[in-house]
Amino acid sequence: MTFLKRFSSRKESQEDPAFDSEAVSSASRSAGAGLNQWWDNLLYTGEGRILLLGLAMSLIFIALLLYYLTINPREARTLFFALVAHTFGGRAAGIGLCIAFGFSRWVTIGYNMFLEVLIVCYCYSLFVFSFKNYLNCRWLTIAAGNAEKQALKHKDVVARYGWLGIFAFVMIPLPITGPAAGSIIAYFLKFSIRRNFAAVFTGTLAAIIIWTYFFDYLDHHITTFKYVVIAVLLVVFVCYFKSIKRWFTEEIKD
Repeated sequence: MTFLKRFSSRKESQEDPAFDSEAVSSASRSAGAGLNQWWDNLLYTGEGRILLLGLAMSLIFIALLLYYLTINPREARTLFFALVAHTFGGRAAGIGLCIAFGFSRWVTIGYNMFLEVLIVCYCYSLFVFSFKNYLNCRWLTIAAGNAEKQALKHKDVVARYGWLGIFAFVMIPLPITGPAAGSIIAYFLKFSIRRNFAAVFTGTLAAIIIWTYFFDYLDHHITTFKYVVIAVLLVVFVCYFKSIKRWFTEEIKD
């Protein structure tokens, strides 16, 4: 009996191949439409182009790192750990690390500005994609929701001053401020991407210049400056690692 049932079902499937081909064709069309929509989102939306810019800058960073690994491994390590410091400790940590390990003021300013632009490209584009439901990833959805809540808390205060409000919010050295948060607030204030990034990166550049000259002054007047920076980075990493982890795994309560 089992053999007869299998033979019968096989025969039915052979008698109606149009059903299977239609299902396969429908699935192929759906997959193709999804890919086309993603491609359109990348090429024809502001956030898509910003994500592509972030990817291009990532390739530049990797090439720079590999180049310095061949000619000066010490500087390559500093470049890499400056990125880690920016990610977990903020721009002051990255700038302090560069100054402590002998980078000139102008190299420090240029490189740390590059890192800030790179980080903002990813934070802004991924937030907007998640906010518009183009991306369905649990940890990214939680992080985007938390970023939205934090941004809306400061939206009304910043909105009073418009462009200058975003500039000041980004430049002020507080834990809740910074270019990523500033770009998200500007998004909710309906800033165009050009106006948004002009305010965010102008404030960022001003803050980087101030921090660079401040740390350079300390480096010339404190002989143990390098070790102080390393100790502070370790403390910051330990203190903020759990907070950053919760940012992607737990929703912030209002």
